[in-house]
Formats: sequence, structure tokens, C-alpha cells
Amino acid sequence: QAQPVESGGGSVEAGGSLRLSCAASGYINNDYCLGWFRQAAGKEREGVASVYIRSDVKHYKDSVAGRFTIFQDSAKSILYLQMNNLKPDDSGMYYCAARSVNLGCASGSWRLWANDHKNWGQGTQVSVSA
Repeated sequence: QAQPVESGGGSVEAGGSLRLSCAASGYINNDYCLGWFRQAAGKEREGVASVYIRSDVKHYKDSVAGRFTIFQDSAKSILYLQMNNLKPDDSGMYYCAARSVNLGCASGSWRLWANDHKNWGQGTQVSVSA
């Protein structure tokens, strides 16, 4: 599988919005869990949101619930992360990832996923100023 290609990051003021995209050819099928992760400077990579394609069940980090929305365009094999009401703590490099749903999709699986995942893309930088 090819590395995913993330895009859509940028610099915004607090309260602004961004929509991230992830070109994930070959990843978006019904048996996959797709996720967005982020890594702030000096911190570990953490899960932000995930979705199980077959059921469309979604999971969000508590601090982004109600502000971020994960969704996909299966026909185009693109995963999105709509981010509204951005806060400075949302700043970081954002990455997308995919794996078999058999390995878990809920937030409890994110830490191990982040540690074990190998096929990270280049990411897209999000910077939110106060």
C-alpha cells in the first residue's frame, strides 16, 4: 500500500477552521479503520479521531469532540478531518493512518496504534495562534 498523503494544514487564529485531507488509495474499504493522529512539538503522537468504514462508527478525542468531524469520500479514497473552533492546543503535525478493524478502532487502541504503525506519511502542519 502506498503511503497516505496528507494536505490542508495551515496557520489560523483561534476560533478558525481547517479541513485536512488524506489521499488514501487502497485504504478505504469496508474492513478498515481510518484515523487521524497529531504530534505537537516535544510530545508523543496521539490519536484524534477514527472511523470504521463499514459501520461509520466514529470516535473522537474528548478535547476535540463537537469541534472536529472525521468523514470519508470512499469513491475518491479521501479521508477528511473538518476542524472548527480551533484552539492553540490543536497545533501540531497531523497524520492519517489506516489498519484492519480487527486491530481495533476505538480510542483505547490509539496509543498502541500510534506506537506500532510504520507507514506514516509526511503529515500536514496545523498552527493555531491565540
